[in-house]
Amino acid sequence: MKQEPTQIRDPIHGYIYVSELERKIIDSAIFQRLRRIRQLACAHLIYPGAHHTRFEHCIGTMHLAKIASTHLHSQGKMNKEQCKQLNAAALLHDIGHGPFSHLFEEVLAERGITHENITTRIIRETEISDILKEYGIDPIKFSELCVGLSNNHPRFMNDIIAGFLSVDTMDYLLRDSYFSGVEYGKVDVHRIINAYEISNKSLAINRDSLYALEALMLARYEMFRAVYFHKSVRACAIMLTKAMTLSDETLHFSNLKKLKNYLDLTDESTINKILNSEPKNENTKFAKELVNDYLNRRMLKLVFEKEVLRTDQFIGKIFSQSKFRSNISEEISKKSKVPERYIFIDVSTATSVPTTSTKRSLSEITIISRAAKKKTVQKIRVGELPLINSILGYMDIIRIYTTDKYKEKVSQAVNTIFEKENR
Repeated sequence: MKQEPTQIRDPIHGYIYVSELERKIIDSAIFQRLRRIRQLACAHLIYPGAHHTRFEHCIGTMHLAKIASTHLHSQGKMNKEQCKQLNAAALLHDIGHGPFSHLFEEVLAERGITHENITTRIIRETEISDILKEYGIDPIKFSELCVGLSNNHPRFMNDIIAGFLSVDTMDYLLRDSYFSGVEYGKVDVHRIINAYEISNKSLAINRDSLYALEALMLARYEMFRAVYFHKSVRACAIMLTKAMTLSDETLHFSNLKKLKNYLDLTDESTINKILNSEPKNENTKFAKELVNDYLNRRMLKLVFEKEVLRTDQFIGKIFSQSKFRSNISEEISKKSKVPERYIFIDVSTATSVPTTSTKRSLSEITIISRAAKKKTVQKIRVGELPLINSILGYMDIIRIYTTDKYKEKVSQAVNTIFEKENR
């Protein structure tokens, strides 16, 4: 006997209805793990309400994918099997996230691993694979759709999962702004989704909803500035990332030979592993110090901040060369007589508008107009949209932090160095 769809009450979208396949995925231990990974890592120390997790974000993203697939199915653009796979892919798009979400990727960066790489492995190598096969879905091909890189599905399905008009972006903006308590991320996502069009197998949008698209991009821009790149949020992020990186040699966080070891990692288990590790060397001792400070909200102190233009060659080197940043850190240490490990150079950089599903900078948008039963397809450059043109480019911020103990010494050294370079 076929079960009735399961209902989930969500504070962002209201009632969300879950199919039998989706319920089995949600009930799996692999997916339940996402309850223990915060969406915004450490932002709750600055925005106390931001305790929401990847679990509810994935369910919300699936809900918006269902609205999209229903809309496109009604237009004859998608069949039922494609709808089923799109909805499931949206549900699983973040299944590969490690502890503290994107922060853990910085630990994996030296190995060239991203959470998308791990997502495909989890879908192919765990119980998720068995669930998908039960419903006639090939886990290998399907896993590529979950990260927006499938050649076996229409381009527009990838775009809905990971493109500039993605349901992922729409859900995290709504959800992050709601739980952090800011006003920037409020977007009319239903207007955008119901304006979805298909052109040359890629996702396009109806001209009548261009203003809603502009609002989406502006909301994303403001959320990066106010929440994701907030100076204190980044201070906490640096502490956690550094602690995990320093502990990697002894705790082997980045060793992914056994996927189970990775899947055992959550926000709290990672903290506990670091705190309970043997202080074998200076790295592990410093990692424990950073974690203790994080837990007690003794955050790093900002001593220098600059929003950057790429035409600034000196600052440009800091963004492009880790070795150059290391040299600056060493120079600050010598001038301030502060141990270098207490000097942190943070580079926050992101495109000011979303990227495409292939991770390329968004340069143009396909617009479809309908008048008197006539369909007109037009490509317009992003810079032609007046509001978007005003923010087009990169959000680049360089910040230098230290501990409260060394704030005055490091601040004086930093001011000396940067004044010299700007002469």
